Amino acid sequence: MLSSHGVGYETYMRDHNVRMNVEMKREEEYKKSQDLVQELEGKVINHL
Repeated sequence: MLSSHGVGYETYMRDHNVRMNVEMKREEEYKKSQDLVQELEGKVINHL
């Protein structure tokens, strides 16, 4: 948690605003990864 989001687990659990910021960042990263997967799948299918 500390290396990924710059906040320790104790602070994450104690501070609601910190927790919301971390979760929003996680959601953004997840959406970006899903976009990348779709893009790569499209490239693979086009090359078959």
